[in-house]
Amino acid sequence: MSDLFGPKALREERPVDQVAGDAPRPLADLLRPQRMEEVVGQGHLLAEDAPLARMLAQHRLSSLILWGPPGCGKTTIARLLAQHTDLHFEAVSAIFTGVADLRKVFESARHRRTLGRGTLLFVDEIHRFNKSQQDAFLPFVEDGTITLIGATTENPSFELNAALLSRCQVLVLNRLTETDLDLLLQRAEQTLNRPLALLADARAALIDMADGDGRYMLGLAEQVFQVQKKGALDRAELAKLVQKRAPLYDKADDSHYNLISALHKSVRGSDVDAALYWFARMLDGGEDPRYLARRMIRMAVEDIGLADPQALLQTTAAAETCERLGSPEGELALSQALVYLATAPKSNANYVAYKAARAAAREYGSLMPPKHILNAPTKLMQNIGYGDGYQYDHDSEDAFSGQNYFPDGMERQSFYQPPDRGFERDINKRLEYWHKKRAEKGQ
Repeated sequence: MSDLFGPKALREERPVDQVAGDAPRPLADLLRPQRMEEVVGQGHLLAEDAPLARMLAQHRLSSLILWGPPGCGKTTIARLLAQHTDLHFEAVSAIFTGVADLRKVFESARHRRTLGRGTLLFVDEIHRFNKSQQDAFLPFVEDGTITLIGATTENPSFELNAALLSRCQVLVLNRLTETDLDLLLQRAEQTLNRPLALLADARAALIDMADGDGRYMLGLAEQVFQVQKKGALDRAELAKLVQKRAPLYDKADDSHYNLISALHKSVRGSDVDAALYWFARMLDGGEDPRYLARRMIRMAVEDIGLADPQALLQTTAAAETCERLGSPEGELALSQALVYLATAPKSNANYVAYKAARAAAREYGSLMPPKHILNAPTKLMQNIGYGDGYQYDHDSEDAFSGQNYFPDGMERQSFYQPPDRGFERDINKRLEYWHKKRAEKGQ
C-alpha cells in the first residue's frame, strides 16, 4: 500500500495517539465513522431503500435490536442514528447497569417527554439483562417514552423476551469481509498519513487474525504502527508482534448451535470435507469432544440408519475410544467415525417411520391388540378368546404366517419405506416378498 503515499507524506507522519490534538485516542475510536456513508459492511441496512435508510428518509425511527458479531458497527450505527433525530441520546451498558440505574434513566426520559422531547436509549449487550429487567423496558417502549436501540451478539430469539422482541425490529448486521477490513486499514493509513509497514502476505494475515472484527483489527494495526523498525514486517514477524484472537465460540451461545447445525447438515449432505472443517472449528473453539460424539451417534441413526448399519457401531466405538483415550488422541477416533458417516449411504427411513408410528399411536389411542396375538395364561382368558387362531410363524412355510398384527378397527399402516440404497436395498427385497405373501394369504 506504500504507493498510496508520497515521500512528503512519509516525512510528515504523526504518532497514532496524536492525530487529533494531543489527546491519546485508540485508533478504532479515531476512525469511528462520523456519517452513515462511512459505515462499512452493512450496505443491506444502509443502502438506498434498505431498512435504516428508509427510516432516516421518512424521519421515523422505531425501536430496534441490532444483532451482529463484535466489531461490526452496532454502537456506531446507534450513535449515528441519534444524530439524525432530535431525540436526546442516552447510552447504557447492561454489564454495568442495574435496576436503580434504569429507573433513573426512565424517570429522566419521562420528564424529558413532558417537555416535548423524546429519548433514544442505546443499550449495549442488552442480552445480559435478565428477563425481569427486560420487562422493565416494556411500558416505556410501548408509550413512546423511549425509542430503544439494543445491541447484542447473541441470538435475540433465545436471549430476549418475546414481549420486548414484538415491540422492536431486529436488524442483522454482517460480519466484516476481508474487503471491508482492508478498507478500514486504508482509512487508518490515510488518517495517520503513512502506510502500514506490512508485506502483502502479512497484511493478509492481519486481516485474517481479525476474524471479521473491525475494532479488533484496528487494535492490531495500532500495534504495528507503533513499531519502530526499518522496512515492512513479514508474516512471521507479525505473528511475533501480535496474537491471533481466539475463535468466536461459546458453548452456551448461538455460535455453538450454528456450528453443530453446519456439521450435522454437512454429514447429511455427504460433504466429508465440510464436515471435517466444522468439526475442527468446534474443537478449536473448546467444544467437549463427548458432545460431538453424542451428536454423531444421533447422525448415525437419523440420517444413515439401516442404509449402513455399521455407522452406529462406528460412532459408538469412536465415542468409547474418545472416553478411554481422552484429548487429543480420542479426537482422531471421532474424526474417523465422522468420515465414515459423511461417506456412508444416507437414509432417514427409520427416522420418518418412527415419527409416523408415534403420530399413529397418539391418533388411535388405546386400541387393544387383536385377540389372536394375546397370551392366555389363565382359563378365563382362554374362554374369552385370547390366543385363538394364532399361527406360530416358525411352523409356517418360510417362517411367515402373514397374520394381521394391527389392532382390530385399524387399517394396516406402512410406516417404514426404505430407499433402494445401501443395505436397505436388501431390506426392500424382503419387504416386497412379505407384501406379496400377505396378498396371497388375503391379509
